[in-house]
Amino acid sequence: MVMLIATLHTLGFSAQQRLRREETGATAVEYALLVGLIAVVLVAGLTLFGPALSDFFGGLAAKTFNKPAT
Repeated sequence: MVMLIATLHTLGFSAQQRLRREETGATAVEYALLVGLIAVVLVAGLTLFGPALSDFFGGLAAKTFNKPAT
């Protein structure tokens, strides 16, 4: 009976350590998903607001450097 308890304790300890080690892999996957989502949002935002941003910064540059806007 003691042998069974010792085996189960060792098995539980091994599983616990394995789960702790695999946590970094899960964290890396979560960061990768987050970076991918941010990239998709940036591309979509630039696609939607690109022309308006170009006009805004073109006008701002014209006012800053005293050149007519094109």
